[in-house]
Amino acid sequence: MSLGFWEIVLIVVVVLVLFGPKRIPELARAIGRANYEFKKAKNDIEAESKQLIENSEKAAEAEDKKESKA
Repeated sequence: MSLGFWEIVLIVVVVLVLFGPKRIPELARAIGRANYEFKKAKNDIEAESKQLIENSEKAAEAEDKKESKA
């Protein structure tokens, strides 16, 4: 389901009426900052999870080596 031309025009007009032309750039900047912070947090979580996986794999390998020697 996609939006047609007239639906987009209607949404733009409603946004202009509700917020006014001066407030829209502020809203766009706020949305951009929120998007940046979200991506940054997502990347941090992905990096941390990869590090945890690598550490647990190393620990499992070390434990397997201990068991094979014993």
